[in-house]
Amino acid sequence: MTRRQGCALLSAITALIVGLSAALYIGISAGDGSAGSRDTFAGGRGSHNSAAPASTGVWVGTWAASPSGAEPGTGRTGMAGRSVRNVVHTSVGGTSARITLSNLYGTQPLVVTHATVAVAAGHGTAAADPGTLRRITFGGSTRVVIPAGRQAVSDAVRIPVPADGDVLVTTYSPSSSGPVTFHKFARQTSYAAPGDHAADADGTAYTEHTSYWRYLTALDVLGNQADGTVVVLGDSLTDGMTSTPGTNRRWTDVLADRLRGAADAGRDVPRYGVVNAGISGNRVLVDGLGRPPENISGLKRFSRDALGHANVKVVVIDLGVNDIMRPDVAPTPGAVLDGLRTLVRQAHARGAKVVGATLMPFGGHRGYTPARDAVRQQVNAVIRAGKVFDAVVDFDAALRDPYDPRRLLPRYDCGDHLHPSDAGYHKMADVFDLDDLKGSAPAQL
Repeated sequence: MTRRQGCALLSAITALIVGLSAALYIGISAGDGSAGSRDTFAGGRGSHNSAAPASTGVWVGTWAASPSGAEPGTGRTGMAGRSVRNVVHTSVGGTSARITLSNLYGTQPLVVTHATVAVAAGHGTAAADPGTLRRITFGGSTRVVIPAGRQAVSDAVRIPVPADGDVLVTTYSPSSSGPVTFHKFARQTSYAAPGDHAADADGTAYTEHTSYWRYLTALDVLGNQADGTVVVLGDSLTDGMTSTPGTNRRWTDVLADRLRGAADAGRDVPRYGVVNAGISGNRVLVDGLGRPPENISGLKRFSRDALGHANVKVVVIDLGVNDIMRPDVAPTPGAVLDGLRTLVRQAHARGAKVVGATLMPFGGHRGYTPARDAVRQQVNAVIRAGKVFDAVVDFDAALRDPYDPRRLLPRYDCGDHLHPSDAGYHKMADVFDLDDLKGSAPAQL
């Protein structure tokens, strides 16, 4: 073989390797939610697809909803032949967007042949602002196949996303994936329609109203309005289960408003997007039932639901009351604290600061017993002593009745003696010290 022939052969082999690598990079758009898969596969938050528009700024999370289980009644047909239009509320804006779709609870591949994103034409409507309607692609294709148990992150699409506004994300699936992965307590009306109406700006086809979010688990934005993400990991108290539907009065919504307003007013606070990773009924230590389990424990979902978001700077943890309240025999304070410390170590390993919340009282609720309250108070004492988190927000002190500390103050109680009212959620956000969001994780010794 001549030298020229050898060079030609080497060039051909190199071109083949590059081509195969590119094909693998573009073709694998599904991940299981682990940090490694998102950094390696196309569409992951660790690397941006070449189809992304030429915008500048930082990718941050503006909205999220953790997958909580399989939607009842969808096991056979799923959402086959129907368009799903999710309505989500942003915390910060940007010039481009991307979405994450989950088929965590599906039993067959989820095939999406048409997906769009748009700014809503107004509040409480399925209609889109027609000038903002954009088609979404995955690895350059308008079609994506998400295996059962996996998720996919889209390419970036240029769209002016407003802060504190409603965005419509629509998907159309021609076939069933089996059970629909959903978030049960959205406290927000979304929509569905028979047929492919993903490109409809007019919302008249969307006659089905739903209180769920389906498939969609994250909306990220690219821009200069924020330079990081705060993720709040919690249970129903973070999920906002008893807040007024359609009003965005979860405590995380109010926190986002406070943070954005303080930054706009020139106060020295971080410009962060705020995303909600609450699941009603969630526990630190124990999964729910099913295979895969619904309501996955905080320990098992932390990598995906907290650290898996874009550019996470701070994680806020408000978990533990269900661990104490729900089992016949409450775990020891040490078991709950060990679980929380495990989450903190994982966050620190990824460079994220952790703010932790004390556990609020539930006197008067059917799950209350003096023994369980004693566990709660012991956990709170250790948290307040600074032996778990980098910083502490004392929700217990802020919302309890000073004349009966085992109970919520009546005006902060929704009536079930466990969950806050709208005023209670507002109080939770008001007592959060925005300066606690400054800084980073402590150095590892």
